[in-house]
Amino acid sequence: MTERSGPGADRLDPGLAAIMSERRHLINLAYRMLGSLADAEDVVQETYTRWYAMSPEQQEAIESPGAWLTRVASRICLDLLGSARARRERYVGEWIPEPVPDRTEWVGGLAPSGAAGDPADPADRVTLDESISMAFLVVLDSMTPAERVAFVLHDVFRYPFAEVAHIVGRTPAACRQLASSARRRLRAAQAPAAPSARRAGLVREFKQAWEAKDIEALISLLDPQAVAIADGGGRASALEPLEGGEPIARALVELAARAPDLVFLERTVNGQPGLVLQQDGVVGTVLAFDVAGDRITRVWAVRNPEKLRPWTT
Repeated sequence: MTERSGPGADRLDPGLAAIMSERRHLINLAYRMLGSLADAEDVVQETYTRWYAMSPEQQEAIESPGAWLTRVASRICLDLLGSARARRERYVGEWIPEPVPDRTEWVGGLAPSGAAGDPADPADRVTLDESISMAFLVVLDSMTPAERVAFVLHDVFRYPFAEVAHIVGRTPAACRQLASSARRRLRAAQAPAAPSARRAGLVREFKQAWEAKDIEALISLLDPQAVAIADGGGRASALEPLEGGEPIARALVELAARAPDLVFLERTVNGQPGLVLQQDGVVGTVLAFDVAGDRITRVWAVRNPEKLRPWTT
């Protein structure tokens, strides 16, 4: 698919350029399905491998290469999700989705290749920004593989149920039910979203109180029923899950006392205000938060260095 004649010999032909332009969309899709950027990159690599394994004649016979790539990537994700339970059983400690920095991987709201979402239930749709938050990904992780794939494809990326059915291997009606079940899970787990400015303010106050080792201030910022979970993956130390604002506050102050050179940085984590902890210029922890009203209700601390790769490169 690459032409090597004339002054444009080093340029990719339009067909190959179109294929490669799908990469960001595929990464976005696979990350939301798997909760791991590393796994998403592997899925996309395998998808392209399968494309290039076809002959030029087979490639040219595909009416919409973008749709083909999406179908293949989604099916690979579905297979991986099916084996995720066994992999999680071997995982050391708590598992938290891999955090991603900034908003650099966002894409537009509509699916590519001309796919248009089902016009029904537009109020149930979520934006790409919402679908990247740590709270959202944690709920996605509680879904069945078919629920997760159907929900992400339809409600997030706006694929019609007829196309989702072709990918998942079920009827459009069954896929509609899968997406509906996924929405119920989200509604049951999610509190009303706090305004962005308030979320940022709470995280900043939390950072300042932590730096000052002010237990009372931390307790006032944490919900009495707050939960803190750390993911070290057996590769970094991680506290056991903690429940209650006071136990969490005391553990955080103790941690800060043991590491006086700890540097606290305000950063965007999965599209939301978060914190990054550094020692000697090395990122050791990325924290994401969930907020309800004027209190922090969830703290997710990712310490597994394999999951911190996007923060160190």
